[in-house]
Amino acid sequence: MLDVAAARTTHAPVLSDLIPGERVRDLLVVVGFAAAIGLFAQLAIKLPFTPVPITGQTFAVLLGGLAVGSRRALAGTLLYLAVGLAGVPWFAQGAGGWAALATPSFGYVVGFVFAASALGRLASLRFDRRPLTVLAAMIAGNLVIYCFGATWLAVDLHLSAASAISLGVAPFLLGDALKALVAMGLFPATWKLVGNPAADRSAQ
Repeated sequence: MLDVAAARTTHAPVLSDLIPGERVRDLLVVVGFAAAIGLFAQLAIKLPFTPVPITGQTFAVLLGGLAVGSRRALAGTLLYLAVGLAGVPWFAQGAGGWAALATPSFGYVVGFVFAASALGRLASLRFDRRPLTVLAAMIAGNLVIYCFGATWLAVDLHLSAASAISLGVAPFLLGDALKALVAMGLFPATWKLVGNPAADRSAQ
């Protein structure tokens, strides 16, 4: 069972709260988070049997959401979305501009906004402190992304629910499981390294 006590205290600090200088920190974190998503989006592998490529975006979104907190995660993913639609080619495989809305995989980008914000909230509930709660957060974030991504894919390509899951979910489960294992080790180890703050404060 998950350690419920780990999630009992609300508004605990997230990792980025440990950086000094609140306003400048928040601006740099938001811009840096958006840039990281754009960078990891270029780590893409096109699969011959699905229009959805394997990318590093999901990893950046979920880990970033846990690290920066809900509000900064929301701002960072919205910035990534807005700048990409404005023409910066930092969606997967160098796509950008309004034409990206017509791609079958754009629903995953929309899902990033909700998933990152949700994981930021879970981090403020201390879900980033223990391996099992990190795993739960990663599963929840992936489910949110898959929900938006597979739905968009089904509507765009006129697919059944089963076909959308087959093309837009199943090929990525193993990779997402490996990412979750990395996160399970990374976040608790980082908190042990930096030490938990003596007093909690609201995540910005």
